Amino acid sequence: MCKKIFIGATGQHCGKTTISLSLMHLARKKYKRVGFMKPIGPKWIEFNGTIVDKDAAMFSSVFGVEEDVSLMSPVALAPGTTRQFLDGMIDSDAPRRAIRAACDELEKKYDFLIIEGAGHGGVGSVVGMNNAKIAAELNAPVLLVTGGGIGNVIDAVELNLALYQREKADVRIIMANKLVAEKRANTLGYLKKAFANSGIMVTSAFDYLPTLADPTLLHVSELLELPLNGDPADRSRLCHTIQLGAASSQRVIDSLEDSTLLIVTSSRDELLVTASSLHHIPEYKKKLAGLVIGGHVSVSAITQRIIDDSNIPYIRMVETSSEIFYQLREHVSKIGPEDREKIDLINSIAERYIDFDAIDAMI
Repeated sequence: MCKKIFIGATGQHCGKTTISLSLMHLARKKYKRVGFMKPIGPKWIEFNGTIVDKDAAMFSSVFGVEEDVSLMSPVALAPGTTRQFLDGMIDSDAPRRAIRAACDELEKKYDFLIIEGAGHGGVGSVVGMNNAKIAAELNAPVLLVTGGGIGNVIDAVELNLALYQREKADVRIIMANKLVAEKRANTLGYLKKAFANSGIMVTSAFDYLPTLADPTLLHVSELLELPLNGDPADRSRLCHTIQLGAASSQRVIDSLEDSTLLIVTSSRDELLVTASSLHHIPEYKKKLAGLVIGGHVSVSAITQRIIDDSNIPYIRMVETSSEIFYQLREHVSKIGPEDREKIDLINSIAERYIDFDAIDAMI
Protein backbone atom coordinates (compact mmCIF):
# COMPACT_ATOMS: atom_id res chain seq x y z
CA MET A 1 0.00 0.00 0.00
CA CYS A 2 1.34 3.41 -0.99
CA LYS A 3 1.79 6.02 1.74
CA LYS A 4 1.03 9.59 0.66
CA ILE A 5 1.78 13.07 1.92
CA PHE A 6 0.46 16.36 0.52
CA ILE A 7 2.85 19.31 0.76
CA GLY A 8 0.84 22.50 1.12
CA ALA A 9 1.93 25.99 2.17
CA THR A 10 0.54 29.13 3.71
CA GLY A 11 1.71 31.20 0.72
CA GLN A 12 4.23 31.57 -2.07
CA HIS A 13 7.98 31.30 -1.49
CA CYS A 14 7.64 29.31 1.76
CA GLY A 15 9.83 26.56 0.32
CA LYS A 16 7.42 23.80 -0.78
CA THR A 17 9.71 22.56 -3.54
CA THR A 18 12.73 22.60 -1.23
CA ILE A 19 10.80 20.56 1.34
CA SER A 20 9.52 18.19 -1.35
CA LEU A 21 13.09 17.63 -2.58
CA SER A 22 14.22 17.02 0.99
CA LEU A 23 11.47 14.51 1.68
CA MET A 24 12.13 12.77 -1.63
CA HIS A 25 15.78 12.38 -0.67
CA LEU A 26 15.02 11.17 2.86
CA ALA A 27 12.17 8.88 1.82
CA ARG A 28 14.41 7.12 -0.70
CA LYS A 29 16.62 6.05 2.20
CA LYS A 30 13.67 4.22 3.76
CA TYR A 31 11.40 3.23 0.85
CA LYS A 32 12.40 1.41 -2.30
CA ARG A 33 10.08 3.29 -4.66
CA VAL A 34 9.36 6.98 -4.05
CA GLY A 35 7.28 9.08 -6.42
CA PHE A 36 6.31 12.72 -6.91
CA MET A 37 3.19 14.48 -8.18
CA LYS A 38 2.23 18.12 -8.85
CA PRO A 39 -1.55 17.87 -9.42
CA ILE A 40 -2.06 21.51 -10.46
CA GLY A 41 0.76 23.05 -12.46
CA PRO A 42 0.51 26.85 -12.70
CA LYS A 43 3.95 27.20 -14.30
CA TRP A 44 4.10 25.03 -17.40
CA ILE A 45 6.83 24.13 -19.86
CA GLU A 46 7.09 21.77 -22.81
CA PHE A 47 9.05 18.74 -21.68
CA ASN A 48 9.68 15.72 -23.91
CA GLY A 49 6.86 16.85 -26.17
CA THR A 50 4.33 17.23 -23.35
CA ILE A 51 3.00 20.31 -21.54
CA VAL A 52 3.75 19.77 -17.84
CA ASP A 53 4.46 21.76 -14.70
CA LYS A 54 8.05 22.97 -14.29
CA ASP A 55 8.47 21.29 -10.89
CA ALA A 56 7.23 17.96 -12.24
CA ALA A 57 9.73 18.19 -15.11
CA MET A 58 12.50 19.03 -12.64
CA PHE A 59 11.70 16.10 -10.32
CA SER A 60 11.41 13.69 -13.24
CA SER A 61 14.86 14.74 -14.50
CA VAL A 62 16.62 14.80 -11.14
CA PHE A 63 15.26 11.42 -10.04
CA GLY A 64 15.29 9.70 -13.44
CA VAL A 65 11.56 9.05 -13.84
CA GLU A 66 10.89 10.93 -17.08
CA GLU A 67 8.51 8.20 -18.21
CA ASP A 68 6.09 9.21 -15.42
CA VAL A 69 6.11 12.96 -16.07
CA SER A 70 2.58 13.04 -17.54
CA LEU A 71 1.21 11.31 -14.45
CA MET A 72 3.25 13.64 -12.24
CA SER A 73 1.58 16.68 -13.82
CA PRO A 74 -2.00 15.76 -14.76
CA VAL A 75 -3.30 19.36 -14.91
CA ALA A 76 -0.93 22.01 -16.30
CA LEU A 77 -2.49 25.45 -16.57
CA ALA A 78 -1.27 26.60 -19.95
CA PRO A 79 -2.29 30.07 -21.21
CA GLY A 80 -6.04 30.23 -21.77
CA THR A 81 -6.88 27.18 -19.65
CA THR A 82 -8.58 29.12 -16.86
CA ARG A 83 -10.68 31.17 -19.30
CA GLN A 84 -11.69 28.01 -21.17
CA PHE A 85 -12.73 26.43 -17.89
CA LEU A 86 -14.79 29.43 -16.80
CA ASP A 87 -16.36 29.69 -20.27
CA GLY A 88 -17.53 26.10 -19.98
CA MET A 89 -15.26 24.85 -22.77
CA ILE A 90 -13.67 22.34 -20.36
CA ASP A 91 -15.76 19.82 -18.44
CA SER A 92 -15.99 21.12 -14.88
CA ASP A 93 -15.12 17.69 -13.47
CA ALA A 94 -12.22 17.05 -15.85
CA PRO A 95 -9.45 18.35 -13.54
CA ARG A 96 -10.65 16.20 -10.65
CA ARG A 97 -10.85 13.09 -12.82
CA ALA A 98 -7.40 13.69 -14.31
CA ILE A 99 -5.83 14.18 -10.88
CA ARG A 100 -7.61 11.18 -9.39
CA ALA A 101 -6.65 8.88 -12.30
CA ALA A 102 -3.00 10.00 -12.25
CA CYS A 103 -2.71 9.49 -8.51
CA ASP A 104 -4.26 6.02 -8.75
CA GLU A 105 -1.63 5.02 -11.33
CA LEU A 106 1.24 6.46 -9.30
CA GLU A 107 0.05 4.63 -6.18
CA LYS A 108 0.40 1.36 -8.07
CA LYS A 109 4.03 2.14 -8.93
CA TYR A 110 5.34 3.63 -5.70
CA ASP A 111 5.57 2.85 -1.98
CA PHE A 112 5.70 6.50 -0.93
CA LEU A 113 4.19 9.40 -2.89
CA ILE A 114 4.94 13.09 -2.35
CA ILE A 115 2.17 15.34 -3.67
CA GLU A 116 3.16 19.00 -3.94
CA GLY A 117 0.52 21.70 -3.96
CA ALA A 118 0.74 25.11 -5.64
CA GLY A 119 0.89 28.26 -3.52
CA HIS A 120 -1.52 28.70 -0.62
CA GLY A 121 -4.54 26.53 0.12
CA GLY A 122 -6.85 28.27 -2.35
CA VAL A 123 -4.67 28.02 -5.46
CA GLY A 124 -6.43 25.96 -8.12
CA SER A 125 -9.92 27.17 -7.15
CA VAL A 126 -10.36 28.66 -10.62
CA VAL A 127 -10.56 25.11 -12.04
CA GLY A 128 -12.50 23.75 -9.09
CA MET A 129 -9.54 21.96 -7.47
CA ASN A 130 -7.78 24.00 -4.82
CA ASN A 131 -5.01 22.46 -2.72
CA ALA A 132 -7.31 21.60 0.17
CA LYS A 133 -9.81 19.90 -2.13
CA ILE A 134 -7.04 17.91 -3.85
CA ALA A 135 -5.64 16.70 -0.52
CA ALA A 136 -9.11 15.57 0.53
CA GLU A 137 -9.85 13.93 -2.85
CA LEU A 138 -6.60 11.96 -2.72
CA ASN A 139 -6.99 11.14 0.98
CA ALA A 140 -3.46 12.45 1.58
CA PRO A 141 -2.40 13.74 5.03
CA VAL A 142 -1.21 17.34 4.76
CA LEU A 143 2.12 18.87 5.75
CA LEU A 144 1.72 22.66 5.74
CA VAL A 145 4.92 24.61 5.11
CA THR A 146 5.15 28.10 6.60
CA GLY A 147 7.73 30.85 6.68
CA GLY A 148 9.65 31.83 9.78
CA GLY A 149 8.29 34.03 12.54
CA ILE A 150 5.59 33.62 15.17
CA GLY A 151 2.58 35.92 14.85
CA ASN A 152 2.53 36.05 11.06
CA VAL A 153 2.92 32.26 10.86
CA ILE A 154 0.06 31.63 13.30
CA ASP A 155 -2.19 34.02 11.36
CA ALA A 156 -1.34 32.43 8.02
CA VAL A 157 -1.83 28.90 9.31
CA GLU A 158 -5.23 29.74 10.80
CA LEU A 159 -6.35 31.33 7.53
CA ASN A 160 -5.34 28.26 5.53
CA LEU A 161 -6.65 25.76 8.08
CA ALA A 162 -10.16 27.15 7.65
CA LEU A 163 -10.14 26.10 3.98
CA TYR A 164 -8.57 22.70 4.65
CA GLN A 165 -11.13 22.02 7.35
CA ARG A 166 -13.99 23.11 5.07
CA GLU A 167 -12.82 20.62 2.46
CA LYS A 168 -12.33 17.96 5.17
CA ALA A 169 -8.63 17.64 4.39
CA ASP A 170 -6.46 16.20 7.17
CA VAL A 171 -3.71 18.64 8.19
CA ARG A 172 -1.35 16.70 10.45
CA ILE A 173 1.94 18.63 10.34
CA ILE A 174 2.96 22.30 10.40
CA MET A 175 6.55 22.80 9.26
CA ALA A 176 8.17 26.18 9.91
CA ASN A 177 10.81 26.97 7.29
CA LYS A 178 13.35 29.76 6.69
CA LEU A 179 13.85 30.30 10.41
CA VAL A 180 16.26 32.88 11.82
CA ALA A 181 19.03 30.68 13.21
CA GLU A 182 19.49 32.47 16.54
CA LYS A 183 15.70 32.54 17.12
CA ARG A 184 15.04 28.98 15.98
CA ALA A 185 14.41 27.34 19.38
CA ASN A 186 12.37 30.28 20.67
CA THR A 187 10.22 30.47 17.51
CA LEU A 188 9.55 26.76 17.44
CA GLY A 189 8.69 26.76 21.15
CA TYR A 190 6.01 29.42 20.73
CA LEU A 191 4.55 27.79 17.61
CA LYS A 192 4.19 24.53 19.51
CA LYS A 193 2.38 26.40 22.29
CA ALA A 194 0.06 28.05 19.77
CA PHE A 195 -1.05 24.74 18.26
CA ALA A 196 -0.74 22.56 21.35
CA ASN A 197 -4.49 21.80 21.46
CA SER A 198 -4.93 21.27 17.72
CA GLY A 199 -3.60 17.73 17.47
CA ILE A 200 -1.25 18.96 14.73
CA MET A 201 2.45 18.23 15.00
CA VAL A 202 4.68 21.33 14.79
CA THR A 203 8.16 20.81 13.45
CA SER A 204 10.82 22.79 11.61
CA ALA A 205 12.91 22.64 8.48
CA PHE A 206 15.75 24.90 7.38
CA ASP A 207 17.19 28.08 8.77
CA TYR A 208 17.05 30.94 6.28
CA LEU A 209 19.85 30.36 3.76
CA PRO A 210 20.42 33.10 1.18
CA THR A 211 22.21 30.53 -0.97
CA LEU A 212 18.94 28.72 -1.67
CA ALA A 213 17.42 31.95 -2.97
CA ASP A 214 20.41 32.87 -5.13
CA PRO A 215 19.96 32.49 -8.91
CA THR A 216 22.28 30.56 -11.17
CA LEU A 217 23.70 32.15 -14.30
CA LEU A 218 21.25 30.07 -16.32
CA HIS A 219 18.33 31.40 -14.23
CA VAL A 220 19.44 34.95 -14.94
CA SER A 221 19.66 34.14 -18.65
CA GLU A 222 16.15 32.65 -18.62
CA LEU A 223 14.74 35.55 -16.61
CA LEU A 224 16.16 38.09 -19.07
CA GLU A 225 15.27 35.81 -22.02
CA LEU A 226 18.73 36.26 -23.49
CA PRO A 227 21.56 33.81 -24.28
CA LEU A 228 24.34 33.09 -21.82
CA ASN A 229 27.68 33.42 -23.59
CA GLY A 230 31.08 32.20 -22.46
CA ASP A 231 32.01 28.93 -20.76
CA PRO A 232 28.92 26.65 -20.77
CA ALA A 233 30.37 24.75 -17.80
CA ASP A 234 29.55 27.78 -15.61
CA ARG A 235 25.82 27.85 -16.39
CA SER A 236 24.83 26.31 -13.03
CA ARG A 237 27.09 28.58 -11.00
CA LEU A 238 25.28 30.43 -8.20
CA CYS A 239 25.36 34.23 -8.06
CA HIS A 240 25.51 35.11 -4.36
CA THR A 241 25.74 38.86 -4.95
CA ILE A 242 24.48 41.20 -7.66
CA GLN A 243 26.67 44.28 -7.96
CA LEU A 244 26.31 47.37 -10.11
CA GLY A 245 29.67 48.38 -11.59
CA ALA A 246 29.21 52.12 -11.17
CA ALA A 247 32.43 53.08 -9.37
CA SER A 248 35.97 53.20 -10.75
CA SER A 249 37.30 49.95 -12.18
CA GLN A 250 39.75 49.48 -9.30
CA ARG A 251 37.08 50.10 -6.67
CA VAL A 252 34.63 47.74 -8.36
CA ILE A 253 37.19 44.94 -8.51
CA ASP A 254 38.31 45.53 -4.92
CA SER A 255 34.72 45.36 -3.66
CA LEU A 256 33.82 42.08 -5.36
CA GLU A 257 32.28 39.56 -2.97
CA ASP A 258 32.10 35.79 -3.35
CA SER A 259 30.51 34.75 -6.67
CA THR A 260 29.35 38.21 -7.79
CA LEU A 261 27.26 38.84 -10.88
CA LEU A 262 28.60 42.18 -12.12
CA ILE A 263 26.35 44.51 -14.12
CA VAL A 264 28.38 46.80 -16.36
CA THR A 265 27.47 49.49 -18.89
CA SER A 266 28.57 48.62 -22.43
CA SER A 267 30.65 51.80 -22.79
CA ARG A 268 32.89 51.02 -19.81
CA ASP A 269 35.73 49.42 -21.76
CA GLU A 270 38.29 49.59 -18.96
CA LEU A 271 36.08 47.73 -16.47
CA LEU A 272 34.98 45.15 -19.05
CA VAL A 273 38.60 44.46 -20.06
CA THR A 274 39.78 44.28 -16.44
CA ALA A 275 36.99 41.92 -15.37
CA SER A 276 37.55 39.66 -18.39
CA SER A 277 41.31 39.55 -17.88
CA LEU A 278 40.90 38.56 -14.22
CA HIS A 279 38.70 35.60 -15.16
CA HIS A 280 41.82 33.46 -15.68
CA ILE A 281 43.08 34.10 -12.12
CA PRO A 282 41.54 31.58 -9.65
CA GLU A 283 41.31 34.15 -6.84
CA TYR A 284 39.15 36.43 -8.97
CA LYS A 285 37.28 33.70 -10.82
CA LYS A 286 35.95 32.69 -7.41
CA LYS A 287 34.71 36.23 -6.83
CA LEU A 288 33.36 37.02 -10.30
CA ALA A 289 30.62 34.66 -11.51
CA GLY A 290 29.90 36.55 -14.71
CA LEU A 291 28.81 39.78 -16.39
CA VAL A 292 25.59 41.36 -17.52
CA ILE A 293 26.49 44.03 -20.07
CA GLY A 294 23.74 46.61 -20.55
CA GLY A 295 23.28 49.70 -22.67
CA HIS A 296 22.47 50.86 -26.20
CA VAL A 297 26.09 51.69 -27.07
CA SER A 298 27.93 48.87 -28.84
CA VAL A 299 30.88 47.28 -27.06
CA SER A 300 34.07 48.24 -28.89
CA ALA A 301 35.52 45.59 -31.19
CA ILE A 302 38.76 45.09 -29.23
CA THR A 303 36.91 44.94 -25.89
CA GLN A 304 34.46 42.40 -27.30
CA ARG A 305 37.35 40.26 -28.52
CA ILE A 306 38.95 40.30 -25.06
CA ILE A 307 35.62 39.32 -23.46
CA ASP A 308 35.14 36.43 -25.88
CA ASP A 309 38.75 35.21 -25.59
CA SER A 310 38.49 35.16 -21.78
CA ASN A 311 35.47 32.82 -21.95
CA ILE A 312 33.91 34.69 -19.03
CA PRO A 313 30.13 34.05 -18.82
CA TYR A 314 28.18 37.12 -19.94
CA ILE A 315 24.75 38.25 -21.07
CA ARG A 316 24.34 41.21 -23.43
CA MET A 317 21.22 43.36 -23.39
CA VAL A 318 20.18 46.87 -24.38
CA GLU A 319 18.46 47.97 -21.16
CA THR A 320 20.40 50.29 -18.86
CA SER A 321 22.47 48.84 -16.04
CA SER A 322 20.22 50.33 -13.35
CA GLU A 323 17.10 48.76 -14.90
CA ILE A 324 18.76 45.36 -15.01
CA PHE A 325 20.03 45.70 -11.45
CA TYR A 326 16.60 46.38 -9.96
CA GLN A 327 14.97 43.66 -12.08
CA LEU A 328 17.42 41.05 -10.85
CA ARG A 329 17.30 42.19 -7.23
CA GLU A 330 13.54 41.57 -7.17
CA HIS A 331 13.88 38.10 -8.67
CA VAL A 332 13.20 35.08 -6.43
CA SER A 333 15.12 32.09 -7.73
CA LYS A 334 13.41 28.73 -8.13
CA ILE A 335 15.16 25.37 -8.23
CA GLY A 336 15.70 23.74 -11.62
CA PRO A 337 17.07 20.35 -12.70
CA GLU A 338 20.46 21.87 -13.56
CA ASP A 339 20.92 23.25 -10.03
CA ARG A 340 22.94 20.33 -8.73
CA GLU A 341 24.84 22.57 -6.32
CA LYS A 342 21.59 23.68 -4.67
CA ILE A 343 20.02 20.23 -4.72
CA ASP A 344 23.07 18.62 -3.13
CA LEU A 345 23.11 21.34 -0.48
CA ILE A 346 19.40 20.83 0.25
CA ASN A 347 19.88 17.08 0.63
CA SER A 348 22.82 17.45 3.00
CA ILE A 349 21.02 19.99 5.19
CA ALA A 350 17.80 17.94 5.19
CA GLU A 351 19.62 15.03 6.79
CA ARG A 352 20.55 17.28 9.73
CA TYR A 353 17.37 19.29 10.18
CA ILE A 354 14.37 17.18 9.12
CA ASP A 355 13.20 14.22 11.19
CA PHE A 356 11.71 12.08 8.44
CA ASP A 357 10.85 9.20 10.78
CA ALA A 358 8.69 11.53 12.92
CA ILE A 359 6.92 12.84 9.80
CA ASP A 360 6.46 9.33 8.46
CA ALA A 361 4.92 8.24 11.74
CA MET A 362 2.35 11.04 11.52
CA ILE A 363 1.01 9.89 8.14
